[in-house]
Amino acid sequence: MPDLPATFAALGDATRFAIVNRLLREGELSAGDLQKTVAISAPAVSRHLKVLREVGIVDQRIDKQRRIYSARPEAVAAISNWTTSHRAFWEGSLDRLQAALDNAGEKR
Repeated sequence: MPDLPATFAALGDATRFAIVNRLLREGELSAGDLQKTVAISAPAVSRHLKVLREVGIVDQRIDKQRRIYSARPEAVAAISNWTTSHRAFWEGSLDRLQAALDNAGEKR
């Protein structure tokens, strides 16, 4: 199971989030293609991809001279499982808040 705090920390960066989002939408992409997503230098993209690889969000494979990246299904599944397991808590909390607000409005 991925380290979720590290995963969320990595995705907390807007550039890394954009990279992963594009990989999820389009599938495998080269580092050069990903650079077009975020309009930053190639070395900066490489640093972001290294962070994403180290926390296990993306995989890298080498195709001749190109580095090809893809989102790891296990990492995405871990995020999905975590959010799904906490959904009931948040829905219950929001329902209680709405009931309290409704009750306060009726007392006025």
